[in-house]
Amino acid sequence: MSETVHWSKMQERGTFLGMKILLLCYAILGRRGLSVILYPVIVYLYFTGGESKKASLNYLAKIAQRQGWSKRPGHRQGIKHFYTFAQSAFDKIDAWTGKITMDQVNYNYDAKFRRLLEEEQGAVFIGSHLGNLEVCRTLSVGKYKTRINVLVFTHHAVEFNKIMQKINANVNVNFIQVKDVGVDLAILLKQRVEAGEKVVIVGDRTSTTTPGRVVYADFLGQQAPFSQGPFILASLLECPVYYLFCLKDGDKYNLIFEHVADQLKFARKTRQAEIGELINQYAQRLEHFCLQYPYQWFNFFDFWQEDHKVERKK
Repeated sequence: MSETVHWSKMQERGTFLGMKILLLCYAILGRRGLSVILYPVIVYLYFTGGESKKASLNYLAKIAQRQGWSKRPGHRQGIKHFYTFAQSAFDKIDAWTGKITMDQVNYNYDAKFRRLLEEEQGAVFIGSHLGNLEVCRTLSVGKYKTRINVLVFTHHAVEFNKIMQKINANVNVNFIQVKDVGVDLAILLKQRVEAGEKVVIVGDRTSTTTPGRVVYADFLGQQAPFSQGPFILASLLECPVYYLFCLKDGDKYNLIFEHVADQLKFARKTRQAEIGELINQYAQRLEHFCLQYPYQWFNFFDFWQEDHKVERKK
């Protein structure tokens, strides 16, 4: 068996220059024209993708088993997965340039969330790599205008969003590159939340600095590692917590906010068990939406077999 590698050690395919070229082609050819030209590029990237290709097929095989597909997913489904990911980059551009209108977004939330927006309360949104979180920027320009702080874990994500902010500097979204969820970050985000701002962090990536701080939960039929960090951070910020999913359905986007707690509090004696219960709940909700939108989960590494070099914490 080959040795598994933590996702953060895998080289990202693409460069800052490549992002600029993509945007230039998008501006000249438009989304439809670029989509046609991009397809053979995606096919090439898929067949030369190595671990990314294997990870995609492994994930889709788990989806197929859960959903009872008649055939095991093959290259056609894998290429579709890669191509959907490429299309999501265009969705990001459309979101930043205002091409995704409020009419295209279906907001799903409860009365508590409406009050949170009306009263300009801070909150934590725990998202994922399912769908396109960029669409949440519509909250920053809509009726309940609010600043959104998005925690990102890769340099490329920061660079991409620097380019986007040059295109539209009026979008009230702040990207913060995270290397470690430490005291300094917690203090900064606490100030932002107290000012009524929102914080977004994904729950389906393990820490780049402390990859061993995970809880294993059942996800698509197999135990997978989920980071404790987002839930610990949410408890430190002492504010309402929601799960956030943004899923594309045709030319519409379903932006879903699911209430987790008015405030996360962990008792000292049962803290680990309570965090584990929350992570299991999050994994179940992520699985629920992955089964509905299987090609929109964009984690192209072996999510189940990552090497964390620690004993499993259950």
